[in-house]
Amino acid sequence: MYAVEVRDHVMIAHSFRGDLFGPAQALHGATFVVDVAFFRESLTPDGVVVDIGRASEALKRILAPLNYRNLDDVPEFSGENTTTEFLCGHIHRAMAAATRAGDLGPGGEGVSRLRVTLHESHLARAWFEAPLA
Repeated sequence: MYAVEVRDHVMIAHSFRGDLFGPAQALHGATFVVDVAFFRESLTPDGVVVDIGRASEALKRILAPLNYRNLDDVPEFSGENTTTEFLCGHIHRAMAAATRAGDLGPGGEGVSRLRVTLHESHLARAWFEAPLA
């Protein structure tokens, strides 16, 4: 299995509901480093998994609506705790849709699996990984 990974970051604010979250129930900020890995069984005729430039641009477009936002105010997330794990799933679904739509250019159709990793600090990270199908 071959893979290529692109990276960006997003700066957000949010709060959580529930005693589990202790002081994080209050509004707080986070800067997430976001990695997206694209997997395929064989390389394209050009010898790549996907075009890194197009993959980077797709990730930038997906993160743009979240950057410098209070996620508590995003209607799409109403009623959700926008945990690191939740955001991994959200970004994965958006990147899967972009991949299926051809946003990665030639070769994107051969991507079989995606992994989205959010690093919330140098000590903690979460990811969501699933087949593209």
